[in-house]
Amino acid sequence: MGGNETKKLVKGALILTLAGLVSKILSAGYRIPLQNLTGDVGFYIYQQVYPLLAIATALALYGFPSAISKLTADMRKEEKRISFQHFYGPIFLILLSICSIIFVFLYLNADALAVWVGDNKLFSTYKLAAFAFLLIPFTSLLRGVFQGFHYMKPTAYSQIGEQIIRVFIIIVASYLIATGGLSIYKVGRAAGIASIAGSLTALVILAIYFIKVRPKERGQVVISWRYYARTILLFGLLAALNHMILIITQFADTFTLVPSLMEYGVDKLEAMKMKGVFDRGQPLIQVGAVLGSSFALALIPGLSKQEVHAPSTISYAPVQSALKFSFYLAFAAMLGLILIFPEVNTLLFQNNQGTLSLRILSLSVLLSSLAITSTTILQGMGYLKRTAAFILFAFFIKWISNQILVPFLGITGGALATVLSLFILCGIVFFELKRKVPSISFLKSINWRSFFIATSGMFLYLIFIKRIMPDFIGLSRITLLLWVIFIAVTGAILYIFLLVRFKAFTKKELSMMPFAKLFIYLSKEEQHD
Repeated sequence: MGGNETKKLVKGALILTLAGLVSKILSAGYRIPLQNLTGDVGFYIYQQVYPLLAIATALALYGFPSAISKLTADMRKEEKRISFQHFYGPIFLILLSICSIIFVFLYLNADALAVWVGDNKLFSTYKLAAFAFLLIPFTSLLRGVFQGFHYMKPTAYSQIGEQIIRVFIIIVASYLIATGGLSIYKVGRAAGIASIAGSLTALVILAIYFIKVRPKERGQVVISWRYYARTILLFGLLAALNHMILIITQFADTFTLVPSLMEYGVDKLEAMKMKGVFDRGQPLIQVGAVLGSSFALALIPGLSKQEVHAPSTISYAPVQSALKFSFYLAFAAMLGLILIFPEVNTLLFQNNQGTLSLRILSLSVLLSSLAITSTTILQGMGYLKRTAAFILFAFFIKWISNQILVPFLGITGGALATVLSLFILCGIVFFELKRKVPSISFLKSINWRSFFIATSGMFLYLIFIKRIMPDFIGLSRITLLLWVIFIAVTGAILYIFLLVRFKAFTKKELSMMPFAKLFIYLSKEEQHD
């Protein structure tokens, strides 16, 4: 790969990382007014359909576009022609066949699905959600082709546009439901409509770019339906699983949490409310995991593009740096969230319910960040089937653990089940990574002295600030918001400053960070790579 292509790829990866971060923040943000307006029961209903819609989004945004990007890059490399007849048409038909099968299955089994999750009033919601899968072929094909040409802006802008429309519709619908006395179950239907409208918005943005750019190549005409289908099915579906690590734990909760809470000894309505409280932690963990993994993954943008046949073909310096960045950032996000969760819970969701369970659930920030980073590295090395099997194994651990722990411990058992499944996933993935690449030494790459100083400094600072803070229960919401922002931002700044000042990073690693000159200056001494 030439220098210009590499720069283009790195820049594109950073654009996608930023778009993903903005999208995840929007995704977490809209759930706060949703819960505030519709209550914990409304939030429960939304979370019962969210995993299905999130799977559709992951396939449309990550899975299938990754496969099509690979096909496009292969065609360009071999100087084969990318045309409607021999490329766009066949791939679209394959995608449409896959997504139509999913649509038909969900639509025809919506009633059974609603009964299985323990709430037959959700059947119309699941039927509507099924339609979201029919738009996947259109957006996936365009995103994949653009990415195959290393043109990332269409994917980034379509992702943000899709999320903005989705957020707008859900918030407006929540307000209308809350003020108009409408059925609370319309929250689920609103989620389905918002997802479909968001996908249509993304499609319009992508179509405008496609008409403007018209990606095409000249050369030999060739077609291999079998190769197309195999790549899309294996690479697309398996690659998407890496972006579903947090979604699959919520998917398991959809089916097992409410029935298990009823075994715990509460009635159905109370179980629904308790699941709504439990789900408060999901958007916060999602943002923390993205903060912990997105920047780390931006350090290795070229890895998934390489034709990797043997571990010796890769330079593992950026891989090790990615794991190190992920650990440092995710640990800080996790610790900060645990320490200020009572304030955050009250600020965002208007009461302090479930704080103990949600603090336990916050451990998922670190575990999911490391799991996402590590599985992405393994996938980049070509071990797609293996990482998919690991993720599915974690899903079954979560499912079984819910059924064992929740009847005895309530939502605390659900939190422990999530942490346990992610801990096992991390252990398996790290073991496999070490087995395949003995030269990677994650634990040795951590500067434990710097980490201890930075962690202790942030911990003591947050404890001190909380000590001098007035009783947050009596504060107005605006005052509490300003207070939470202040302690979160200043705590993060102190943590990063101490990491940099006490040489947690090499000079080369600092040069990859935003405001690199400032960080290199703060580290004081010249460092060696």
